[in-house]
Amino acid sequence: MSLNSFHAVVREWFTENFFSPSEIQLLAWPEILREKNVLMSAPTGSGKTLAAFLSVLNNLFERSLDGSLADKTQVVYVSPLKALSNDIHRNLQVPLEGIKSILAESGCPHADVRAMVRTGDTPSQERIRMTKNPPHILVTTPESLYLLLTNKGGREMLSDVNTLIVDEIHAIAGNKRGAHLSLSVERLARLSRKSLHRIGISATQKPIERMADFLTGDVKTCEILNVGHRRELDLDIELPGSPLSAVMANEVWKEIHEKLENTIFEHRTTLIFVPTRAMAERLSHHLTTRLGPEIVTAHHGSMSKDKRLDAETKLKCGELRALVATGSLELGIDVGSIDLVVQIGSPKSIAALLQRVGRSGHTLAATPKGKLYPLTKDELIEAVALLDCVRRGDLDTLLVPEKPLDVLAQQIVAEV
Repeated sequence: MSLNSFHAVVREWFTENFFSPSEIQLLAWPEILREKNVLMSAPTGSGKTLAAFLSVLNNLFERSLDGSLADKTQVVYVSPLKALSNDIHRNLQVPLEGIKSILAESGCPHADVRAMVRTGDTPSQERIRMTKNPPHILVTTPESLYLLLTNKGGREMLSDVNTLIVDEIHAIAGNKRGAHLSLSVERLARLSRKSLHRIGISATQKPIERMADFLTGDVKTCEILNVGHRRELDLDIELPGSPLSAVMANEVWKEIHEKLENTIFEHRTTLIFVPTRAMAERLSHHLTTRLGPEIVTAHHGSMSKDKRLDAETKLKCGELRALVATGSLELGIDVGSIDLVVQIGSPKSIAALLQRVGRSGHTLAATPKGKLYPLTKDELIEAVALLDCVRRGDLDTLLVPEKPLDVLAQQIVAEV
């Protein structure tokens, strides 16, 4: 099954913007159109998110055009980061506005399909307006979904939801945040007047059957679409001239600073990942002092929404040469064309390394390029092990928490 299953206007928008569907899109579209539960696993940059969204958008536009689309929230999209939620909302507006424009040019009736974001960044006035005039697609985080399920206006807004999309599912499933989301999803399924159609997305999942079970509660009810996670990567370990020790030495930092400055000018755009927010601020301040504020800035979860969006936009538009970030930019946020990803210290997992390096070369035709800068002897051992795992195609095994009673207690109190 190909694009022929979509409405003519949706097909036209896709062919105007893309050369051809990717492998995961061709696999996912027929299953999603048949409203089967789907778990997608494909490399970074393979079009997984559009694989989920285009089928959903097609359904919404067809229902809007034939007058059967209720003016209530139909789709909930959950992402693990506030920044990713905002990015997805921006990327949703492109197909939404593009399809509406083609409808207008074709003389077709107007289709009012709306998408909005609800996270901790959303102003209170907008939250109130959202419950009174609900979007058809709600982009949110696990925590904001929980809050919506716990108040009367939010429950009414979500009562007609028929599709749930969980992005970067591996980043949630392996901790209590994932257990909390599982209960919220079951509350959403019980609340909705319709059967909940579930779609999961990730580039790195192991074992994938466990992720399918996490998404649906029963792996037998889920279609697993796995085209693999492996891509050709250009990965190197960068070592200072001074010997590494058990603790980071000042002379090593000086050498790393000099290497980073040279690296930034050798590449058009460089994304630098660091372990902590404090290090992001310190390194950004040092590079800004040496290179100028128009060259480098920082990005992390403690920054205001406006500052984060400003940094993302400047990098995407080519106004910045480098951005120093924590894991806040790890998961799929569109920051445009990145030439090089630098990892300072150890990312602590294979999945994190793949996700971060995958920010560069963010198309299937490009080769992601990354450099690891270990800061201690222990981190050097980790870096060597990580590169070996990547070259062998290994992934971290995700352990889903077993029946965390504190999470259950919080959800029960919320229900009461």
